[in-house]
Amino acid sequence: MSDAKQMKTNALAVEATGLVKRFGKNRAVDGIDLAIPQGTVYGFLGPNGAGKTTTIKMLATLLRPDEGQARIMGHDLITEPDAVRSRVSLTGQFASVDEVLSGLENLIMIARLMGYSWREAKKRAFELLDAFGLQDAAKRQVKKYSGGMRRRIDIAASMVVRPDLLFLDEPTTGLDPRSRNQIWDIVRALVDTGTTVLLTTQYLDEADQLADRIAVIDHGKMIAEGTSGELKASVGSGVLHVRLLDPAVREQAQHLLADVLNVPIHLSSDPVALSAQLADTEHAGDALNVLNSNQIKVSQFSLGQPSLDEVFLTLTGKPAEPTTQEEGAAK
Repeated sequence: MSDAKQMKTNALAVEATGLVKRFGKNRAVDGIDLAIPQGTVYGFLGPNGAGKTTTIKMLATLLRPDEGQARIMGHDLITEPDAVRSRVSLTGQFASVDEVLSGLENLIMIARLMGYSWREAKKRAFELLDAFGLQDAAKRQVKKYSGGMRRRIDIAASMVVRPDLLFLDEPTTGLDPRSRNQIWDIVRALVDTGTTVLLTTQYLDEADQLADRIAVIDHGKMIAEGTSGELKASVGSGVLHVRLLDPAVREQAQHLLADVLNVPIHLSSDPVALSAQLADTEHAGDALNVLNSNQIKVSQFSLGQPSLDEVFLTLTGKPAEPTTQEEGAAK
């Protein structure tokens, strides 16, 4: 690795210490610390109302922190807000483009507002439409776009002036799998060109696919941080999955497994499924033995690495629940 590349890798896009934001008596963000390297994707995971959007709004200068300090691309968040705004862009949870205008007209308008000449604005608009796969819909009104196309034009609008740091707040909420994959490809392409992305999401597979590092936030606090592999390893060496033939005996199986494994046994929405996170996988066989000895028939029995869903459940005590609602405290 060259010295220049090493220097860029070590540089921080976001450096924050003790960020706090209160809404009345509610501490929506309660002492968040961040160190996000440039040229990476950093994921924010957390249930609805955890403080993700509020944190994003503070870092984007839309909300002033009540406590703490931060530097964004080397600029102080409080004393140099204009310098911060010149280096960042924000794509929120809902489309912010004009639905009456076409995709082309939206991008030209934004480019003109950003100081481009008419010719430069038109050129930049077509570049973005091509990059985001919207050439055929360039002159179509945005209100006639599909959900995936709306998200793409919204992100394109954020890229009229290429930001050093792009905040993406739940960019794929409500999209079908194909559209989500298209957004993922766009995020990867942005990072390849040097843009740092701070991504909030409630889709665990999205964080697993895109994020170099992940912070798990709950009740305004960061409760875990690391790579996907580090977070999975932090909750145990393996996860036991059991599917029964008869849903009527699941409660009995739950008690038997809890006694023999000495760990919580989780029940999923599937009426015949149980799971448990194991610190020591050597005792997994004991689980099968105790079920067999109590005449509880098993249709499936497997042991694997924890998923991010299971990490999330362990850390927050609740499953991830994707939602289209913004966090109440940030409204």
